[in-house]
Amino acid sequence: MVSLFGYADEIGPTTLIIVGFLLFVFPEPATSALGAGLMLFGAAYWFWEWNRP
Repeated sequence: MVSLFGYADEIGPTTLIIVGFLLFVFPEPATSALGAGLMLFGAAYWFWEWNRP
């Protein structure tokens, strides 16, 4: 059986990317800028967590 504990590191960055996308799609310039920033931060965080033990 696959353990979900091994995927715990991906929850944070994935959540940031999803919330950032939702804010980016919302038709307001301030939330779109915040959403783009959250997506970039989430992607950077995801790559940083990629091969960490």
